[in-house]
Amino acid sequence: MEDLKTLASSIAQIAEEKGIAYEKIIEVIEMALVAAYKKDKDRRGENIQAKFEPGTGGVKFWQVLEVVDDSMIYSEEELEALKKKTEDKGINRENREENEAETEEGGKVRFNSKKHIMLAEAQETKPKIKAGKELIIPLKPEQDYGRIAAQTAKQVVLQRLKEAERDAVFEEFKEKEEEVISGVVQRIEGQNVFLDLGKAIGVLPSAEQIPGERYNIGDRHRLFIKNVETSSKGPIIVLSRAYPKFVTKLFEIEVPEVSSGQVEVKSVAREPGFRTKIAVHSTDEGIDCIGAMVGQRGTRVVAVINNLAGEKVDIIEWAEDTGDFIRNALSPAKVTAVEVKQKGQALAIVPEDQLSLAIGKGGQNVRLAAKLTGWKIDVKVDGQDKTIKADDASEEEPKEEKKEEKAEKGKIDKKEDKKEDKEESKKKKPKKKVTKKKSDSKKEKEISGKEKK
Repeated sequence: MEDLKTLASSIAQIAEEKGIAYEKIIEVIEMALVAAYKKDKDRRGENIQAKFEPGTGGVKFWQVLEVVDDSMIYSEEELEALKKKTEDKGINRENREENEAETEEGGKVRFNSKKHIMLAEAQETKPKIKAGKELIIPLKPEQDYGRIAAQTAKQVVLQRLKEAERDAVFEEFKEKEEEVISGVVQRIEGQNVFLDLGKAIGVLPSAEQIPGERYNIGDRHRLFIKNVETSSKGPIIVLSRAYPKFVTKLFEIEVPEVSSGQVEVKSVAREPGFRTKIAVHSTDEGIDCIGAMVGQRGTRVVAVINNLAGEKVDIIEWAEDTGDFIRNALSPAKVTAVEVKQKGQALAIVPEDQLSLAIGKGGQNVRLAAKLTGWKIDVKVDGQDKTIKADDASEEEPKEEKKEEKAEKGKIDKKEDKKEDKEESKKKKPKKKVTKKKSDSKKEKEISGKEKK
């Protein structure tokens, strides 16, 4: 092709813009040159390779032929027998190709002059060559190619560069899997939100969104890369804001002690949009794990909460002892004692005034504590026989909620009654008559007398 030296100087720029390896672009150019050479010389089906020198702009072409002998190829009689066999069995084209591939793996191949060369003929060029080896035949490079050949090369370059760019983007985001990335909302299609991640577009499905959170075009969000898959149209990047590990990664960003390993996140239990419990442990005795997570005046935990659209975060100290861990997990409720029964089941005993806190709204607190610890937790009031099982906690708690709601309604009604009484008393009070003072009436008479004079 013309101006190969100019092409060589552009390779570095393409590599930087597209994010593709320099060697990959050289490989793409070599493939395009081979395609142009085959098109111009009408040498389709031949195994031709090329070597491009970016510094000089020079190109070398050569043909590769596999050396075979009589024992490695089918004879005419064997080919006829194979043809009849396939016709008798009614094997279709796809099955016939599979059958031929199997016979090639067995050792014998169908001779093709474009891909194979007989041993005797190959030894004329290279006397020491043996069957099964490859014979390399240098080809004369062309300086000028026809219009059709040049167009073919251009199409190959564009297609291969797109494929290389897709592969580079896929590999880049595959390495970032299970990491936090920042993205801008580009468009919303149905319940799915598409975000611009820079080199690619990621999708945030409805199942991975925080319930109640609104997404507007142009908004910037932090997201968790849950999964990266490849497709014909490019990489499919599945994002999440509801995944429990997203909270851990946010704390890694905000808390240096977590990223350095001085504070470990042992487990996370989350109900997206409502509440999260996170159990932490300090590997360094001189570091307070909860204090490190909260930060000075709560700056660190507040930064995480803001990224979670105001979701509540409870930081729990992990304990090796199961009873202590369950007691901590049920905070802010104060637990009197924990009885560890059979494996995977425990009973938490709490004072009567702490029952509603232990269960939580709709059984949320005890449910998250169970997820955090991996134990099924039942709750019992100290001094009573009745035990509230974890499955029934969501049914038990609303009764107390209703009482609280009634009390609140009663307070509101009382306030409204007081307002009404005040308004009525104002209406009943008679209006005061406005009487002019004597001094004022005298002044008015003097002013009127002056005006007459």
